[in-house]
Order: sequence, then C-alpha cells, then structure tokens
Amino acid sequence: MSTLLRLATAGSVDDGKSTLVGRLLYDSKSVLSDQLDAVERVSRDRGLEHADLALLTDGLRAEREQGITIDVAYRYFATARRSFILADCPGHVQYTRNTVTGASTADVVVLLVDARKGLLEQTRRHLAVASLLRVPHVVVAVNKIDLVDFDEATYRALSDQVGAAAVDLGLADVRTLPVSALAGDNVVDRSTRTPWYDGPSLLELLEEIPAAVDPSTEAFRFPVQVVLRPQGAARDERHRDYRAYAGQVASGVVAVGDAVVALPSGRRTTVVGIDTADGELREAFAPQSVALRLADDIDLARGDLLAAVVDAPVPTQDLRATIAWLSDRTLLPGTRVLLKHTTRTVQAVVRDVVGRLDLDTAEIVPAEQLGLNDLGQVQLRLASPVVAEEYVVARRTGAFLLIDPHDGATLAAGMVGEPLAEARCPGRRPAQYAI
Repeated sequence: MSTLLRLATAGSVDDGKSTLVGRLLYDSKSVLSDQLDAVERVSRDRGLEHADLALLTDGLRAEREQGITIDVAYRYFATARRSFILADCPGHVQYTRNTVTGASTADVVVLLVDARKGLLEQTRRHLAVASLLRVPHVVVAVNKIDLVDFDEATYRALSDQVGAAAVDLGLADVRTLPVSALAGDNVVDRSTRTPWYDGPSLLELLEEIPAAVDPSTEAFRFPVQVVLRPQGAARDERHRDYRAYAGQVASGVVAVGDAVVALPSGRRTTVVGIDTADGELREAFAPQSVALRLADDIDLARGDLLAAVVDAPVPTQDLRATIAWLSDRTLLPGTRVLLKHTTRTVQAVVRDVVGRLDLDTAEIVPAEQLGLNDLGQVQLRLASPVVAEEYVVARRTGAFLLIDPHDGATLAAGMVGEPLAEARCPGRRPAQYAI
C-alpha cells in the first residue's frame, strides 16, 4: 500500500466539514501547539467551554466568503501508517468549481452529510462530481449523529439513500459511517456510543484504502513540455549534440530501449536515455518528471505526446465530452473557446450542447445551454488534433480545460467520452460551426 493518500473533503454548508477537518487534525496530533493555543484563546474570547476546532480551517473559509480568495486549502498530516494531502473544498454551491479542482487529483473524496437533513441537492452534485472525475473511492460521513441520539434507523435510512444515489451515478466504491465531528465519535477513535456500527473509524478507513493504481498496469503516455537544447556557454563539447524532451510521465512506465510513437505525427523511434537532475535512469514511471532522449532526430514540440507503440491513442479533432461549467457566462452552441489538453492548447468551438445532468434523477436531460455549476455533455470541434483518450480509462489524458480566449479565464473542466444513449436525447443533431 502506498504511504501517501490524496483526499478531498466536500459537503454542503453547515454540514460540519470544518469541524471534521479540525477534529481529524487535532485527534491525530497534527496541530502545532501555537495553532492550538490560538484556537483555544479565540474560543475562550467567544465564551466557549471547549476549543472550537472549526477555527483551524474557518479562517480561510471566511476569506473566501469575503471575496479575498476563493481557492482550495491544502493541508498535510501524517500518522504512523501513512501520509495525507488533504484538499479542503468550500461547501457553497457557487464554489462547486473548487470541488472539481480539489477532487481532480484525489484518491478519496470524504463527503459530509448532516444526519438531520439527509441528501441535499449539493450532496448529489458532489457525488456526481466524484463520479464524473472517476475518483476511485468515496467515503460518506454521516455527521452530527449525536444530534439524532445516535439513532441506528436514521443512519441506516440515510446510508440506503447514499447507496441508491451511488448506483444511479455509477460510483463503484462508496462507504458510509456515522460520525460526530464535534464530539469525535468515529473520527479517529471508534465510538462506544454507536454499538450497532462495527466498522472502522474515519482515520482507520483512510489508512486502509489503497491509493492510486500501479503505473505498470497503465499504458505509457508522456506529454512534451519543453525541448531541451543547450545554448551558449551550456553548449560545450559534451552537450554539443544533446537533445531531449522534458515533461512529466502522465501514465505508465518507460525504459531505455522502449519503442515509442510521437503523436500526432505518427513517427516511431526508440528511447535511448532518461535524464533527471540527479542523473540518468534506466526507467521512469508516473508521475516522475524526466527528460527523454530519442534515437532519431524527429520534429517534436511542446504539446506533442510520446506513447507506447502498442495501443497508442488516435489523434482527433472531434470530442464528445462531459463538462463541469464553472463560469457565470452561459454556454451556448457556437461558443468559441481554447481547449487545453495536457501541454497542448488549441482553438475549439462548441458544436452542440447535448444535455444536462439532472441531479435528482441522475439522468441526462436535453438542454440548449449550460449555466454556472451545471454538469452537461457537449460536442467540440478542434482547429487541430489532440491525443485525447476516454477519461474512464485514462484520467490524465482524458481530461481538459476550456478557457476564454479573450481573458484567459477557466470556463470548464472536461472529461472525454461518456457518450449518451440515443434514447435519452433522441433526434439531436449538432449544428455546424467553423473554427
């Protein structure tokens, strides 16, 4: 099992997410003494008998709400068994875009649900985001179980609702557990007040969940970030003919001697060297950053992709994709955008808005446009080809961003594929728009 786990927390407003994160940090002894002293001092000033652990995270959330910054807060903590990178996402519906950001690289999403309120629209939206982003594991913490007197029936009913929603949204691994973030029940230590629950605490569960997939099981993909050719004083006799292609291994493993294909050109060659700042390697794997030397002097530039010859993807100028629309501007057919895929950015046009996800039914319904925080499906036509793959099988090369060509603002996060059944949106034919 990997020693590092990336997790994102999400939840509706007032579901107790800040308190849960604070409790997790406090009970796992991951809070510095000066931080705790400050929290205790502020809590006393507010007339509270105990430290308000939500204050460990609420400072940044208040900044978000005041418009100072709207971003995901990252926190780092560790136990004897593993290390964690926690992406703390805001709960407000207008900040759903940040949940997309925080969950995009997560191995686990921890989603809070208030035991008194049940599944809300925002809860379903967060579950849908986790499904669309193909987050491997989802943990639903039924919080404030103490406010329903630790009632088993309430928990079971809500757990069944979560299970039904997970099936509708195609989530493969969803686990629920009852917690009280305020009192600490089942957060780090198992609670004696839920004798009917015999599962692990939240922290125990996070320590057991497997992290990312083994790179050796994935196909090799390497987006070229920059071409390295020493100039001037750096171009000494030793480096006179040096030429390498630097970037991060997006997936898989590459070794010296491997046959690769350069895309979109289709030229084949062989890897003759793998360089890093610390010296040469015989092989590299995701997500290492390396420079690859090739046997042939082929024309490669930023935005091109090196792939294993076996099962190499096919470049395309037409994409059918699911997107999370993150802008206040309405998305209409004919909208011109920039599409950023790995290290490549191309002009594109939205040929058609196919449909929008109905969060209550988990069905795609016909739609002519998308608004802020909508999850929908579109067809895109690109000015030049990209080497995109289905997101369901390749998260790194199946993801992209849509960018406003005028001001550079991010408009949407997209996932390639997820085609609709014809029965869901019958008779839809995309209009024709020139790039």
